[in-house]
Amino acid sequence: MMDKIPMQFLGMDFTCAFQSLSNGSIPPKDCLLPLISKLLGYAIVAASTTVKLPQILKILQHKSIRGLSLVSFELEVIGYTIALAYCLHTGMPFSAYGELAFLLIQAIILVAIIYYFSQPMRTSTYIRPLLYCGIAPTILAGRIDPLLFEALYATQHAIFLFARIPQIYENFKNRSTGELSFLTSFMNSAGSLVRVFTSIQENAPTSVIAGSVVGIVTNGIILSQILAYQKPPAKKEKKTD
Repeated sequence: MMDKIPMQFLGMDFTCAFQSLSNGSIPPKDCLLPLISKLLGYAIVAASTTVKLPQILKILQHKSIRGLSLVSFELEVIGYTIALAYCLHTGMPFSAYGELAFLLIQAIILVAIIYYFSQPMRTSTYIRPLLYCGIAPTILAGRIDPLLFEALYATQHAIFLFARIPQIYENFKNRSTGELSFLTSFMNSAGSLVRVFTSIQENAPTSVIAGSVVGIVTNGIILSQILAYQKPPAKKEKKTD
């Protein structure tokens, strides 16, 4: 009988799956689920490179930030920063958190665009990005006390929750979602849902899984608001002869 030839790529072990398939059998669950988890994890990372692009393009196309909550997008940047820093310095595999890096970059670009279309801005608005630029590098480099790091990560779920609440309230108050992108909201919801599965398979801390669950609920509410407040297309009047 031939020895098994290891087939590994980007931390994914295909040996067991290919061995079972070559023998004409379905791979066992303990072999298949980790592989699916890794594949989905990398799929999320790949999709995250463009997840906020529809929102960015919609703002640029309409030159409007109508209905968008600046505070929501600013808190999102803070949440992504803390989550990325924690995952980097706890040694989690890239497939379990890689999307955070791309989401953070896009979130910063998005906030900058909102600032641009919010002119003129108050002085306090300029202070917030300056504070972020001063503190974020220290957090991302992990140059803070480990206990403080854990405390910061414990708050990031609340940060993401409160990042969505102002936008949810804004939508409810206006009975409109303004320039919110359906595609971006849909991808956020789907990504959170898949991330719960991959986090469980990667034996991620419960707090990481809880964060994904919060994302499912809050993104799901915003997605449902976009659908509920969507205005039906105006009917064209028929011309009479």
